[in-house]
Amino acid sequence: MEEDRVFSSSEEELPYEADRSVTAESQKYLLFLSGGLLFGAGAEYVVEIITNHQITTLPLVPSYVRGIINLRGQIIPIVDIRLLLGQEPADENCIIILNIDDTLVGVLVDTVQRMLDVPTNTLLPAPSHDQQKLVSGMCSLGEGQTMLVFDCHQLLTQS
Repeated sequence: MEEDRVFSSSEEELPYEADRSVTAESQKYLLFLSGGLLFGAGAEYVVEIITNHQITTLPLVPSYVRGIINLRGQIIPIVDIRLLLGQEPADENCIIILNIDDTLVGVLVDTVQRMLDVPTNTLLPAPSHDQQKLVSGMCSLGEGQTMLVFDCHQLLTQS
């Protein structure tokens, strides 16, 4: 009977089952701009986004490390993506706090755009350029935009 199918509790017969497989094959990214490039950081790494926070500079650190911040009692290093990629620093920016292998790192970016689901089958390998050492892949988002997949683990291994 048709009524039995509508009220069935079996997951195999539910009409939205096909939609679950689409969701399982996508990944969430936080899109941000830095130096004219559109990056996407995996949502699983993003802790929070902060603005107007005082950065304390440190001596004897690499030039791309802008300093540290005290965020609710935790000292977090701040890395400027523009400087890491060999560009000039920006006047206006915000900080994305990332949790990479239980290590908190702040990433200084120009602007944060939005959170986006990207189908994993649209991701392509990154071209091999020294400038793009923080990129693990890329994909086209339409409207002429290309998202570079930000490799969070490479951020911790910079020398």
